[in-house]
Amino acid sequence: MTKWLDPVEQRAWRAVVALMTRLPSALDTQLQRESGVTHFEYWVLTLLSEEPGHRLQMSDLAHKANASLSRLSHVVSKLERLGWAQRSATVGRRGVQAVLTDDGYLKVVEAAPGYLDAVRRLVFDELDDAQKAQLADLSEILAQRLPEAVGKLAPSAERGDRSSD
Repeated sequence: MTKWLDPVEQRAWRAVVALMTRLPSALDTQLQRESGVTHFEYWVLTLLSEEPGHRLQMSDLAHKANASLSRLSHVVSKLERLGWAQRSATVGRRGVQAVLTDDGYLKVVEAAPGYLDAVRRLVFDELDDAQKAQLADLSEILAQRLPEAVGKLAPSAERGDRSSD
């Protein structure tokens, strides 16, 4: 039997859906207009900029970027064409690293002020310190449990659920 969302859950879920659909679009629009990159491209460049040597194993970068290796590979190819990243064989390890170029680092530095202004305006400006901490706590809890929870999303018949129970 389907367990419907109670009124508080329904309110929370609708807010999460609105956030998930509106925020990425708003950030993409700002970054495209001001810096000519998508939010995901900027995120990949930023993650590389924070690493020692501005390099990271592609599989590790995919994990940090919350992306499939296929999606990441496509974006890194675009960043290579733009001269902002390159691939490099990993010394002493199987696989390939993505490496941020000097021009890629300059792109992150150029885009950061507008991006951070947008993040503050869209997410943090209307929250007090306690709400910001609560948002961080709740987001971390949900993000940490999501991979395991996704694995449990088998079709109803596989879970043994019966609509007539």
